[in-house]
Amino acid sequence: MSDMITAELVDLDLSADTKEAAARALAERMVALGRVTDLEGFLADVAAREAQMPTGLDGGIGIPHCRSEHVTEPTLAFGRSAAGIDFGAADGPADLIFLIAAPAGADDAHLTILSSLARQLMNAEFTDALRSAVNAADAAALIRGEEPQAPAESGATDSVAAPVAASAGSATDTAGSAPDTRGSAPDTGDAETVAEAAEENRPFRIVAVTSCPTGIAHTYMAAESLENAGREAGVEITVETQGSAGFTRLDPAVIAAADGVIFAHDVAVREKDRFAGKPTVDTGVKAAINRPAELIAEVRGKAERGEVTAAAASGPSAGTPVGRAGGSGEGYGTRLRKWLMSGVSYMVPFVAAGGLLIALGFAIGGYEINKAPSVMDHFVWTQADSWGALLFQIGGVAFGFLVPVLAGYIAYGMADRPGLVPGFVGGAISLTINAGFLGGLAAGLIAGAVVLAIQRVRIPVALRGIMPVVVIPLISSAIVGFLMFVVIGKPIASAQKAMTDWLNGLTGANAILLGALLGLMMCFDLGGPVNKVAYTFATAGIAVASPSDSAMKIMAAVMAAGMVPPLAMALATTVRGRLFNQTERENGKAAWVLGASFISEGAIPFAAADPLRVIPASMAGGAVTGALSMAFDATLRAPHGGIFVVPLIGNPLLYLVAIAAGVCVTAALVIVLKGLRKPAPGAGATGPGEATPASATAAKQAVAA
Repeated sequence: MSDMITAELVDLDLSADTKEAAARALAERMVALGRVTDLEGFLADVAAREAQMPTGLDGGIGIPHCRSEHVTEPTLAFGRSAAGIDFGAADGPADLIFLIAAPAGADDAHLTILSSLARQLMNAEFTDALRSAVNAADAAALIRGEEPQAPAESGATDSVAAPVAASAGSATDTAGSAPDTRGSAPDTGDAETVAEAAEENRPFRIVAVTSCPTGIAHTYMAAESLENAGREAGVEITVETQGSAGFTRLDPAVIAAADGVIFAHDVAVREKDRFAGKPTVDTGVKAAINRPAELIAEVRGKAERGEVTAAAASGPSAGTPVGRAGGSGEGYGTRLRKWLMSGVSYMVPFVAAGGLLIALGFAIGGYEINKAPSVMDHFVWTQADSWGALLFQIGGVAFGFLVPVLAGYIAYGMADRPGLVPGFVGGAISLTINAGFLGGLAAGLIAGAVVLAIQRVRIPVALRGIMPVVVIPLISSAIVGFLMFVVIGKPIASAQKAMTDWLNGLTGANAILLGALLGLMMCFDLGGPVNKVAYTFATAGIAVASPSDSAMKIMAAVMAAGMVPPLAMALATTVRGRLFNQTERENGKAAWVLGASFISEGAIPFAAADPLRVIPASMAGGAVTGALSMAFDATLRAPHGGIFVVPLIGNPLLYLVAIAAGVCVTAALVIVLKGLRKPAPGAGATGPGEATPASATAAKQAVAA
């Protein structure tokens, strides 16, 4: 700490009247000593941090701070304001201002020292001594944890001169271990959990996690505040600080023995599932600094009432994105569907962006634009063909990511971030060996499984640090690459080619039946898994520079069918508005736009409220539209866009006829089915098969799943 703050970095008569002026005045001292290289750039970083959350603390303290590339070494400047400066604290302006500057790549030791200062700020004797310091040298010495030179002040600071740097060594080391005792046992009149703890001759136990966006100050001040309040309340509290210097995980035994949990954070808590199944208070980091006693009382109250968070999922995928989203009792089939949908959901934006860019390229430059030379070699600003070629080639690059993204995020859904590298590698290999989307699906599942298998192996402690960065990516990529190139790649490529040849050979009745089937799928769950399967099947066929006519016909049929449900509901509410309540009539107006834009989800409010009538009617209309689109030989090169890409559609007039026919069929069926029910008083009353508000909510969740 001795080199972090000196007398030159202390201003005991800070005259600034705003927090911006105060930060500038202290930062100028850092610039003068060469600690900051770019004053304006550094102040911009300070302001950006301040915008995330005010740095004023109760007790007259302001701690503007940031990590910045303009800082050469960790530095602390201190200013004392007689008038006070507003830093956003609830109790008023701050008179003690600490500007903390950390380099963007500050090492753990320096960050730990800065964090220990943050803990010291929760000590009233420390702050009182700073307010009474008579000169800059004394204030700097006090902050460094040294005895001030002025004899008159030595007695006043004996109790607060414990070296901050010395305490830094234990700031994170002790975070993971509980002290032997933290006060007397709680009152026997507390909750059942607390009563059991008293019978075991121990106090109520709490584990806590603190974290803030920068991880330098608030994280550790919250920890110190909770620990102080715990001692006063006779509670044993152990805090895990997830700061810039990393974090030491609490011993699982300490967590298991805890009676309650406090999360005080402004960024996501890492490995949060470790604390599931216990009474939990979840709040912002400043709440732990300003009112720790209330948080402790709140978690004890939850323990008394038996309120606990949901138990963590078990199994190898419990900590993965899909595992965290799913229920604990889900079977393999459900998890497999979620893994696949994870990949599809990340792939769809690439499909939309790449496909529309390619379609625009064709619209501007004509259908021969796919033969244009690279725009790097030939681009004329005033020629439409050059712009068409540019859009086409950008879209082609975006399409090149489809299979790697699909595979990578399937693996991500299974194994979290460690699955990304082997998943992307496997997807890229699938393109190399012409295994297409089938290869991408297989590569993603294999990559996720390989990573999960590697993570089950017991690894020496010394090697754990390099596992996620080196070992897992290296071994998993090698295994996936071997399997894709040597073992399963060729059979999958053959299957992909066979499917493509079959699609290209579809004519007549077979093509019409396929169109009807795809139409049924698109309208079955309105944006759900079955809808996505049909959509992915269609986009896979056009995800090449020169898609076949059969692939473009399938894409046209899928988009046309997907437009039917919302357009039909809009038409039905217009023609027979009395069959719908006021909310549905309003939704019907929006459904015109959603349906025209190929957003099938526009019909979900209607399907959720009356699934037994709306969904079968939608499927019937979708099947009619899909079949007619195939019969009319309509083609589409864009994977999205609705009526806005009609100029890119082959046989556009007949295509619109197919959509109109399906819309009329669905609207007519909905009107007939709703008209058959027994009228109830008031518009929108429920009838047989129509959901009540509660069941409508459940149905909506099921449809949107």
